[in-house]
Amino acid sequence: MTAFGKLFRTTAFKLSLVYLVIFGFGSAVVLLAVGWNVEKLVDEQISQTIDAEIKGLSEQYAQGRLPRLLQVIQLRSNQPGSSLYLLTDQAGQPLAGNIAALPPRVIDHPGAVETSYQRPGEFKANNRALARVFALPGGFHLLVGRDLADRQSLETILARTYLTSLIALTAIGALGGLIVARRVLRRVDAMNATASSIMAGDLTQRLPQAGTGDELDRLAINLNSMIERIGELMIGMREVSDNIAHDLRTPLTRLRNHAESALAEDAAGPAQTLALERVIIESDGLIATFNALLLIARAEAGEARDSMTNFDVAEATRASAELYEPLMEEAGVEWQVTASDNLIVHGSRELLGQVIANLIDNALKYGVSPAGEGRPKPRITISAERDNGRAKLAIADHGPGISAADHARVVQRFVRLEGSRSQKGSGLGLALAVAVARLHGGTLTLSDNQPGLKITLELPLAKSF
Repeated sequence: MTAFGKLFRTTAFKLSLVYLVIFGFGSAVVLLAVGWNVEKLVDEQISQTIDAEIKGLSEQYAQGRLPRLLQVIQLRSNQPGSSLYLLTDQAGQPLAGNIAALPPRVIDHPGAVETSYQRPGEFKANNRALARVFALPGGFHLLVGRDLADRQSLETILARTYLTSLIALTAIGALGGLIVARRVLRRVDAMNATASSIMAGDLTQRLPQAGTGDELDRLAINLNSMIERIGELMIGMREVSDNIAHDLRTPLTRLRNHAESALAEDAAGPAQTLALERVIIESDGLIATFNALLLIARAEAGEARDSMTNFDVAEATRASAELYEPLMEEAGVEWQVTASDNLIVHGSRELLGQVIANLIDNALKYGVSPAGEGRPKPRITISAERDNGRAKLAIADHGPGISAADHARVVQRFVRLEGSRSQKGSGLGLALAVAVARLHGGTLTLSDNQPGLKITLELPLAKSF
């Protein structure tokens, strides 16, 4: 996702847009109200002007009747910027004034009217006027009005102002939203980067604070307190686990040594020898379990980061496969190893080598069905290749496989899907693989090999490779 794409998707930018819409709607209401009031004020002023004209013409009519009124209307009509006048006879024929034409029947209805009109010498004019019509004695009608060109110009100015203001408001609001969103996104990205380090196992990291005391700072303070408490609990749990593992491993090792010493004595009988051998075998299994638990705890705590170096995963894969070659040949397994060169990753050679060995061992134990009539020869494929800047290690078998519903459960500690427990193991191999993958910023996935199981370990390549 691009930087602008992230900005547009932020909550801060969306809130800014919502505020912009609300503010724009409010501004539109205000501007429309202002325009309506201005139009109303202009109409009132025009009405007052018409009233004054009517009052003056009424006085002239009272003094000299129709001849005087005709003379005054003709005089005023010829003045620049004059009002609109029209005096008609009983037949509706113009007697005086500066209006050449009106819509039909307008002059016959006394009262206020807004109408179109045409001046003398104009053709197809679209003039508008606000006027009043009066009936005079003898069937005469008088219209006095004012042109609305000024009001129309004012409406045009207001509309243009509204449109310009809306465009400017949108531009300023969008720019402001981007600035606010960028500032918030920068802080959130810093928090996300720190959170990623914490999720990777570095509990010493803390979310950054801007020192403004705003809601993000308060959130960071609370989360930092929570992380600190989680870190304390994990340290305590790890210390307890390590102490238990160390304390139990020591007597188990001592027990095994005593059994070996007793077994070496000549006085041991066949039954005693068998019992001591079983003690040694069980002690080895318990010691291996505790070693696996210690490795998992070490990987989850990130203790191996200080000893990480660059090494070739392909070389480690080939070395592990060669180690298991005699066992594969003994089991009659057809196996194939393909490893690309120069798959350099930054990590713990010891832990990743242990994981690769565990995955191959699991494939041998649980992924090999005996060949027989109608069944193909057991086969295991091991591959290590480059894929989009990552080292992709895959180990696949053609055995019974694992149902998709159990893929998430089988990677947990001490989970063994084999009900009879006929195969040796502690159920910690895949749990160790997941912990080591997370330690190296990689992933472990299980998929159906049709038939069989395919386990894929993906690790990021070292930056210089």
